[in-house]
Amino acid sequence: MRTGNHSAPPGAARAALVIGDLAVLAVSLWLAYLIRFDFAIPEDAARSWPLVFLWVAGLQALWLWRARQFDLLGYFNLGDSSGVFWALLAPNALVFLLSHQFGSAYAPPRSVVIADLGFAVIGLTGIRLAARRGERLGRRRQGTKPPTRRRRAGIIGAGLVGTALAREFEERPDLGLQAVAFFDDDRTKWGKRIHDVPIVGAPEALAGGGANLELEEIVVAMPSARPKRVAEIGEILRQLRIKFSTVPSIYELTTGAARVGQLRPVDLKDLLGREQVQLGSDAIRGSLQNKVVMVTGAGGSIGGELCRQIAGYGPRRLLLFEQSEVQLFQIEQELANGDSKVPIVPLIADLLDRPRLEQILERFHPEIIFHAAAHKHVPMMERQPGEAIKNNAFGTLQLGELAQRHAVASLVLISSDKAINPTNVMGATKRLAEMCVQGLHAAQPEGTRFMAVRFGNVLGSSGSVVPTFSQQIASGGPVKVTHPEVTRYFMTISEAVGLVLQSATLGSGGEIFLLDMGQPVRIVDLARHLIELTGRVPGRDVRIEFTGLRPGEKLFEELCYQGENVTTTRHPKINRLVSGAIPISELRLVIEELFLEADLLEADQLKRLLQRAVPEYRPQFQADAPAAAPRRPFAPVLRRPPLAAPLAAT
Repeated sequence: MRTGNHSAPPGAARAALVIGDLAVLAVSLWLAYLIRFDFAIPEDAARSWPLVFLWVAGLQALWLWRARQFDLLGYFNLGDSSGVFWALLAPNALVFLLSHQFGSAYAPPRSVVIADLGFAVIGLTGIRLAARRGERLGRRRQGTKPPTRRRRAGIIGAGLVGTALAREFEERPDLGLQAVAFFDDDRTKWGKRIHDVPIVGAPEALAGGGANLELEEIVVAMPSARPKRVAEIGEILRQLRIKFSTVPSIYELTTGAARVGQLRPVDLKDLLGREQVQLGSDAIRGSLQNKVVMVTGAGGSIGGELCRQIAGYGPRRLLLFEQSEVQLFQIEQELANGDSKVPIVPLIADLLDRPRLEQILERFHPEIIFHAAAHKHVPMMERQPGEAIKNNAFGTLQLGELAQRHAVASLVLISSDKAINPTNVMGATKRLAEMCVQGLHAAQPEGTRFMAVRFGNVLGSSGSVVPTFSQQIASGGPVKVTHPEVTRYFMTISEAVGLVLQSATLGSGGEIFLLDMGQPVRIVDLARHLIELTGRVPGRDVRIEFTGLRPGEKLFEELCYQGENVTTTRHPKINRLVSGAIPISELRLVIEELFLEADLLEADQLKRLLQRAVPEYRPQFQADAPAAAPRRPFAPVLRRPPLAAPLAAT
């Protein structure tokens, strides 16, 4: 049964095909009668033939229609004749049984039924091949002549998608590709042929020369393969230095958002070798549907993706809280022009503007707040620590206190793995923000549920390593890497945001959630992969330059403190970190003092004060700074509270 993605033919062409099919069925049935009676059909059989033809051909046409055989036209090829056979087998089998049961007075003889099946399959296949030929000639007359030479392509994946791709190459010369070999992990397929294209062996056969096929391009047609396997194949292809691309994702193919022939370059996330995290959409929908949801930092990379995904879960209203007018306009326009019908409210506001924040909470009564607003660029915050203190720490404290006052049900903080044993201002202020939400929840556990989500680097976020490397590669290099051994954890933006939304359904309050992000990736390997994805050779076409670790930068990131209690949750890829909370009264005193000194002290002096607030912080000073001299007595050093007992999985 044919169930391809090809569009149905126009009405006139479909009508012509139906008429042609009926003519073929009539001729095939008449030929079957002639063969059965040795070209001397008895008079009674000849008289009953029109009635027999009407009901037999009607039954056959019905089955052809149900099998969508009238939709093929120019996409039909010789291999599709099996579909015609199976579409005719059922009605002819039924006719055969009726003839056996009731005789041949009003049904064809059984030998006629058998011969008719063979003639009909041959005739219907012929008429479809003729239609395809006619369509090709029509395209050529209209000026869509195929290129004189098509590139020799190998297809990795001999499944349904790979088979459809080979057919697409055959039917669409404008793609400029010709399938000459399949490669597949399934040993039972090796040595066989699909559409007259041989299945050579496993993808590893390419490393041995690919059976001397002189391939010019490779297409990875494995949309549902495990990322680890895709990464292994990508490594083979990069070593061969051959151009390669991939088909759309299985989601895009099954939803009709893309067709098999719409190839795209292999993306870096395809080569990370880690499974995409699957999230519980029903639980997320239950927590967001018909709720008023506010996202701070809505114009940023994470905030914008939060807004996109939240809008898909049907909140009653979505509040876009953003300080930058330009970024707010961009995300508001994107959502307004999308498919979602959710009311969007763009709000220009600053976390430090308490009256404005109070006015927003009083007017719109958000039930869930996702707090993504933050200063996050490590080198910039090293030079201007006061701004990180004000926005990341004091802003979070102020938002949390007002959320409690206005009975917000949940507040989820976007944190970072840089908050663990921080060596930079950004990480230290993010750690203070985590301490704030834990302290606020401990002070009023029956009120607002406060949670934090801690994750690593996000592929493609603004200012992150991937777009920076891409710009350097586009300009011809060099690609600047700080250290040959520096590693980072990576996830996609959609994964990071999915984790945040899932955490809102898992938390009871006071927790820090963490995604299982697999193994860390060496940044220098990331740089090499990006260079190779552009078709260039690292070190030869684009140079990699090591610049040394920047102020505040670590060789590797940690995901939790040593000894911190890590417990599982209902989600296999999400863990929960548990520790005791510092009294919010102590935290408030420390953060307010830091806020008051933020614009008065030099950068290194502020770092010394910040270290007193976060004892785990190991600052990197720009110079031999004098000890900080606060304008008023500074709060005592905050000590990490004893670790809480492990909680049961939720």
